[in-house]
Amino acid sequence: MKTSWYKEPWAWLVFVLPAIAVIASITTYFIANYEPDDLVIGDYYKRGKAINLEISKIKLAQKLGMKFALKLTGNELVIKPTGIETKFPLLNVNFYHPTLAKKDFYLALTADANGNFRHHFDTKISGKWRITLSSFKNNWRIENVIYLPQSTFISIEPDLAEAN
Repeated sequence: MKTSWYKEPWAWLVFVLPAIAVIASITTYFIANYEPDDLVIGDYYKRGKAINLEISKIKLAQKLGMKFALKLTGNELVIKPTGIETKFPLLNVNFYHPTLAKKDFYLALTADANGNFRHHFDTKISGKWRITLSSFKNNWRIENVIYLPQSTFISIEPDLAEAN
């Protein structure tokens, strides 16, 4: 006695298993590409060559005695120079989120009458951040990992161990 192919369980097994594999692979593709990780640097060779330049900038900051104190209370950021007496016309401040590059931001701060650099944020800033401070000419650089908010001043000093 002959039966139709769609009434045979082995025929369904032959068709369903590959169909499940195709559906699973398409789902995996969309999951992997939804929010791809930003942790891998595309041009790692060029970045590696730039590390020596960054280290020389950090060494210059150490040599000049550059130190700052940072405080973030409420939505107000205050950075004050504590190392040397030189007045800075402009301070470049970069905030890098450890895992989400779209949260990174840059501030160009000018000093107030007391020589402190201030910025008021519209939104609350919290969590772990890599902060870099540099001059307008970008001849020295300080990098540190900080946790925000900070109700008291924390020290930001040049440290070769913090360099990327």
